[in-house]
This record gives sequence, structure tokens and C-alpha cells, in this order.
Amino acid sequence: QVQLVESGGGLVQAGGSLRLSCAASGGTFSSYAMGWFRQASGKEREFVASISWSGGKTYFAESVKGRFTISRDNRKNTVYLQMNSLKPEDTAVYYCARGGRYYSAITEEQMCDSWGQGTQVTVSS
Repeated sequence: QVQLVESGGGLVQAGGSLRLSCAASGGTFSSYAMGWFRQASGKEREFVASISWSGGKTYFAESVKGRFTISRDNRKNTVYLQMNSLKPEDTAVYYCARGGRYYSAITEEQMCDSWGQGTQVTVSS
């Protein structure tokens, strides 16, 4: 079973940037789509971004489109979420997830079989 460990969360002022990392171990990484989800306090977990197994296709929630980018380094078994122009409403616990083998995208939790423990992102106004 693959293990996913997120890092890079923290406290940042509105307008600032953070880069989250998710390192995978114990399983196959390069042939699986990867995604990021987030859960704000009192709300359901929601899709943020995903990247295909090859890295050639990316998808974003409308709320982050144009501000966030997702990338992966299959040599390092790591997926990244670059978050720019952060807003207070981006405050949440961010989770990394593994999707299906050879998937081109992940848009729902049900498409994922492994999850990280989450990393807190707090954006102050």
C-alpha cells in the first residue's frame, strides 16, 4: 500500500504563496494520477487539483484556477501544489490522494484509493 506524506503547509498572509509537496512511498507512483483535495473547518472535503499519471493533463477547481498549479516529479515520487495569490477562503487542511492507474484526471474522492494525513494551510487577511 502506498504511503503519502504532505508537507509545506503553514501560515501566510493573503496574496502570498505556498508550495505543498506530497511524497509517495511503498507503492507505484508514476503510473497513477494524483490529486489534491482540501477541507475547511465545518465543510466537506472538496477537489482542488489533479494531474494525470504522465503529467500531461491537469485539472483545477474553478475556485483556484489561475492561481494554483500542480506538477509531479516521477523520479522523486512527489507531486506538488503551487498556490499563489492565496485568499483567506483557501484556509483548509490540504490532502494529497492517489487516483486510478493510468487515469488522466481525478475530480472526486471516490476515484482515490490512498490519502495522506493532510497539511494545514492558513491564510490571514
